[in-house]
Parts: sequence; structure tokens; C-alpha cells
Amino acid sequence: MVEKKIIGIDIRNIGRKKTGSEVVVLELTKNILRIDKENQYILLTDTDDEKIISYIKEVLELNDKKNVKVVSINAGNKFTWAFWKLPMWVRKNHLDVYHTEYILPFFMPEKTKLITHIHDVSFRVYRKFISWKDIIFLDILIPWTIRKADKIIAVSRFTKNEILKYYKVSSEKIDIVYNSTNLFKNDALSEEEVRNKFNLPEKFILYMGTLQPRKNVAKLIDAYAKIKDKIPGIKLIIAGDKNGYNFDKKIDKIIEENKLTDKEVRFVGFVDKNSKSKLYSLAYVLVSPSFYEGFGLTPLEAIESGAPVLVSDIPVHREIYKKSALFFDPNNLDEFKNKLYTICKDKKVRTGLIQRGFARAGFFSWKKSARKMLNIYKNI
Repeated sequence: MVEKKIIGIDIRNIGRKKTGSEVVVLELTKNILRIDKENQYILLTDTDDEKIISYIKEVLELNDKKNVKVVSINAGNKFTWAFWKLPMWVRKNHLDVYHTEYILPFFMPEKTKLITHIHDVSFRVYRKFISWKDIIFLDILIPWTIRKADKIIAVSRFTKNEILKYYKVSSEKIDIVYNSTNLFKNDALSEEEVRNKFNLPEKFILYMGTLQPRKNVAKLIDAYAKIKDKIPGIKLIIAGDKNGYNFDKKIDKIIEENKLTDKEVRFVGFVDKNSKSKLYSLAYVLVSPSFYEGFGLTPLEAIESGAPVLVSDIPVHREIYKKSALFFDPNNLDEFKNKLYTICKDKKVRTGLIQRGFARAGFFSWKKSARKMLNIYKNI
């Protein structure tokens, strides 16, 4: 008989509008809890805000789950939480397994097995896009975390290879657990409601994600500016928080240089899960121009929703999207604008991408990923 375990999961990102990382924590945790009725789960957060706690219980479907408890551990900041408050709580309340993202806490009991979930190592590759303070912090704590972890979860084969490339670690220590999507199950609004909510034009190119420099949004705006007169009626909608962390200042500069108006390029801010799939399905094309990704979840959500996608030709996009996306060199503006024009104007290209996109999206499943994660919990 397999002994039941007490498993702690760091869910601090849920309810915090952390885009991709929030989706992964939410969906993976929800699907693990749907499957596993035997082990005990402690879901750890750093807030006691009643609205956020209520939201967590709702989205994770906790009302009927007897083996799950949400625990709030208050702290002044994320460092105090991870390096003092959480370890002290664990020492008083036993955990067999603790699963977090990126940096592990200090001073954890030796009996608690530690799992870190790494989405990408962009901070090692594109250091010019990271503040020197963050570089120092990450250069110290990520190598320590990789040594300390009992298991490392990578979200793609590419990310696993990047971890092996930049850090001294055994390949056997790293398991791949792919991301997935199930947007249609979160639908709460109609297409018309979403169109009105964001005041959307009839046809639009969509970007969704953070507005950090490595996301290459400035070049998307530049490429659009170069062809906008050849694709009349098609506007550019950017779904991202201009007040978010590490905003790319080139974005405003490119808009000004090309004399683009608010009607041509419009920022609609953060998009909630109830609006996502309809926004994707309304889009004429979804573009992901990033220089670097660990997985690239947004295009997967888009192809599941029936949108043709144009993505940067980087290794992880080739791994995840294969023939279901149109690719371009993210460093080549001429190629970018030509591919953007093609996907907007060529009906045959668009139809083929949509058909192959539906087929490719079916390869990924949160339920399948949750089963793999649960197997790791059981065998660690």
C-alpha cells in the first residue's frame, strides 16, 4: 500500500494577473486535485485578502474537496515569505513535498522533498533585458536552487536543454511537463460581449502577453506600420499591461516614429480568463514575436481558439507548433512584415494554419500533464 503524502504547492501567482505563469499554476493544480483524492494538499499563498481567497477556491473547484486546504502565510514581501515565514511554517506543519516556481526557500526541513518549476532561463540568455539587481539575485539563487532541488520541472524539451547548457545538473534530475490549454471550458462571455468590452475593430492583429523587451513587441508594431496601408481595415490590438514589470520603452518610441494613431494601434490591458478564447477567435491573426520563450503558451491558446498564428522562428516554437504556425526571423524586419502581410492576405495559408492548429492543440492536455506531475509527487 502506497503511503499518503502531504503535498504543498505554492499558489501565490493565482489571482495576481501573472499571465502565463498564473495559467500554468492554476490549471496544473486544478487538474491534479481533480485526479488525486488520496494525498493531502496544502495550497500556500501569501495573502489573506478574502476576495483573492474566494477566487482561488472558485477557480480551483475546492468546495467539495476534503483533501485540500488553503493556507495563508502573511509576510512583508516575497523574500521574507520564501526565506523565513514559509520555512518556519513548514517546520511546524509537516510537508512531504513542496512544489514552487524557480527559487526554492531556505532552511527547509531535510525530510521535505523540493520541486522547482522552471518556465525558462531567459535571464541567462538575454541579460541585456534584465536589470543588474535582478541578474545578481538570479545568478546567486538559481544555481543554488538547481543544486538543492530534488526534482526540476521543465515546460519543454528546449527548456530542459537550456538548463543543462547553463547549469551543472544531471539530466535525470529534470522532468518535462508540458503546458496545455482548455480555454473553452472557461468561456463566460459571447463574442459580441468581448467585442464590446474591448471596443474591438472588425479585423485586427492580436498580441497578448507581457511587454518586456524580449517579447519583441516594438518590432511587431514596426512591421505593422510598414504594411498597414496594404491591409486596409486591419488594426493592431495589444493585450498587455503598460505598467507591468520591465516595460519595453522602445514600444512608445516606435509608435511615435511611425506616427501611429490610437485607432491603428491600441492597448487594451490585461485580459481576464473569461474573455480570452473569444478574443483569440475574433482575431484575424495572433502574433508572438518573442526572441526567447520557455514554452510559448499564447499561440497554443490561439490555435485552440481557431486563430491562425505567426510566431518567431525560435527553437521552442518549432518544438511546440511544428507545422501549425507560420514562422519568421525575429531579427529580420523585412521578413517579419512580409510574413505578416501573407498571413493577413492569403486565404489558403490562413485556412491551412487553422486546420493544422486544431490538430496540434489536441496533442497537449492539462489532464495528461497533471498525471505526470502526480506521478512525480508519488515517486520523488
